Amino acid sequence: MNILFLMTDQHRVDTLGCYGNPNIATPNLDRLAATGTRFDRFYTPTAICTPARASLLTGQAPFRHRLLANYERNVGYLEDLREDAFTFPSALAERDYQLGLVGKWHVGTHRNAACYGFDGPDLPGWHNPVDHPDYLAYLEERGLPPYRITDLVRGTTPNGNPGNLLAARLQQPVEATFEHYLATRAIEQLDKYAADGRPFYLATHFFGPHLPYLLPDAYYDLYDPDLVELPPSIAETFEGKPPVQRNYSAHWTFDTMPIEVTRKLIAVYWGYVTLIDEQIGRILTRLDELGLTDDTAVFFTADHGEFTGAHRLHDKGPAMYEDIYRIPGLIRIPGQQPQVRREFVTLTDCTATILDLAGCDPTPAADSRSLLPLVRGEHPDWPDELLAEFHGHHFPYPQRMLRDDRYKLVVNPESVNELYDLHADPHELSNRYEHPEMADVRRRLMRRMYDLLRDRGDNFYHWMTPMFDIGASDYDPTLSSFESIRQI
Repeated sequence: MNILFLMTDQHRVDTLGCYGNPNIATPNLDRLAATGTRFDRFYTPTAICTPARASLLTGQAPFRHRLLANYERNVGYLEDLREDAFTFPSALAERDYQLGLVGKWHVGTHRNAACYGFDGPDLPGWHNPVDHPDYLAYLEERGLPPYRITDLVRGTTPNGNPGNLLAARLQQPVEATFEHYLATRAIEQLDKYAADGRPFYLATHFFGPHLPYLLPDAYYDLYDPDLVELPPSIAETFEGKPPVQRNYSAHWTFDTMPIEVTRKLIAVYWGYVTLIDEQIGRILTRLDELGLTDDTAVFFTADHGEFTGAHRLHDKGPAMYEDIYRIPGLIRIPGQQPQVRREFVTLTDCTATILDLAGCDPTPAADSRSLLPLVRGEHPDWPDELLAEFHGHHFPYPQRMLRDDRYKLVVNPESVNELYDLHADPHELSNRYEHPEMADVRRRLMRRMYDLLRDRGDNFYHWMTPMFDIGASDYDPTLSSFESIRQI
């Protein structure tokens, strides 16, 4: 079985037609969903690029593989996977798979995709590397103009300086965009693999729709801002919540820009999603033309989501809201019927699924479960909740999240814990952790999180011990909570 893995970066699930947005044109991904399995509760293990991508590569949770932060904002953690870490491409190579990765790598500093056996241009970093020699050669060969942006959109930071770049107009035609370049290189790789005849794994990792949103006018102005319904969580007050969230809002300059700018930014983000959908369509069309569709499993997902103004935030960070943890998840396996599944699954589960498809042992992917039984329409025993984690971005900030059908618990050891009733408060505006009527729910979720973390070997559970009455046999008093977390 061939495997085509399509991935975006910082992609909100509510920007796809197949997930219910009637205003955005995403016909190619919608068609993929209509012919495959759409997972309605698909989550990232952590809402930050490098740790999430390392979890996909290894099938392990971040606390286990230990690649905990993006190297551009590293806060003292490891910068590369350990030499002996299991990765799925090594298993596929033993099965004589051709291995390709076109696009964003962002899994460590010193070892690139080629070190793990992948063909393709070496494209490091967090955003489109527009000065990369291969991209410049692509432009020159086709007589296309170089990268240039105008009309930069920024807010103002608390110290009066310009804020981070959020969007700009790209003075290039669509054929010159980095997205078009990536799709072109992926198609070239498909042609090469088809000619060889051996099974292949080909990943195409787009750098967008991660901010800043840099688009040609046709996409920058594709959607009328009047179509944009602002997220209800723009009403966020941060009352009763960790102070870091308010500080992040100031860092991302939300309150320094008129609400009309926020609406326009969301519309531009939509345009970015449509641009990427069109490039994915080019790849899927070539798959059809090569006669490979009936022999190729196709995945589409993202590493994490994006705030785009939700909770008065941009980007991502130490706030474990649905906006950045719930992501799109589509899988089409030849011969399987279209469906929608409601189980809680994660990006990490893709690893065991890839191994399963290739006939490899999925056991080394320790925190991953194959999704093939779900794709086949079966009903295996499956967890009723999911865990997610965060370790910091600009600074260390450990968090854990437990999400079940109704409630979400977020433990912030150095701040205020959070508890949300997602049935009554789907936009997570009211932290009910301290509400007396939630005492039983809080106790149940804390106990469940504690047990799950302890059983999987995540030392974060030591942070939780002083928070409620746990049997002394469960707690090692020789370890302070800080010392415990340092052992991760």
